[in-house]
Amino acid sequence: MAAAYELSLSGRTALVTGASTGIGHAIALAFAQAGAAVVVNHLGRTAEGAALVHEIQSLGAQAWAIEADVSLSADVARLAAQAALVCGTVDVLVNNAGIIQEKPFLETTEDDWDRMLVTDLKSVFLTSRAFLPGMVARGRGIIINIASDLAVLGREHYAPYCAAKAGVLGLTRSLAREFAPAIRVNAIAPGPVNTAMVSLDAMSPECMAKELDIPQRRIAEPQEIAATALFLASDLSRFYCGQVLGPNGGSVMT
Repeated sequence: MAAAYELSLSGRTALVTGASTGIGHAIALAFAQAGAAVVVNHLGRTAEGAALVHEIQSLGAQAWAIEADVSLSADVARLAAQAALVCGTVDVLVNNAGIIQEKPFLETTEDDWDRMLVTDLKSVFLTSRAFLPGMVARGRGIIINIASDLAVLGREHYAPYCAAKAGVLGLTRSLAREFAPAIRVNAIAPGPVNTAMVSLDAMSPECMAKELDIPQRRIAEPQEIAATALFLASDLSRFYCGQVLGPNGGSVMT
């Protein structure tokens, strides 16, 4: 008789980077609603992190806020150590923290490039390296990396961001091959999402037009991306390995 699977994270602990706002906030809440304990990572958003912890606890789930800059090796080591103290183990790691910048390529400085690659790509390397040993020792674990549809499409004025997110996809596939079958590593490549980081109001008219020029004719809500993360964190996705799921409104079709 085939095993029955459900959309439940009961008994699991998840750590979500950049969880105080936007997509990370929605993922943390969705995981808690599915029964997970959640470590809320943030950088400089103490009030937002505390509010999210309170919201999760009001659902009857456990939650802890830990501030750390996941682009810095020392901070990630401290994050891993503190997570071990408060919750013991991390079963699901969601690499969500990131930044974006719209700037013509010939005006892009070396500092712009380094900041984007460190924040959006190196952070995934650092956190994965920090939490994978525990997953390997336990013989199970899940890593979900948040990329972008622009990793596939590319876009003018977003070269560092597109390069970093394409790197996330390559890293996802490499880790998936190296650590399967015990550890499942997959990625989510959302289209435009209604967050402070991707605000239509802050975009140039040309970029705004591109964001809305998709079959769905709108941008996503963070909860729509969180639903995909919940699927990948659950047993329903047990045969997914190195995949890139695209809740993108049709911007990329594969």
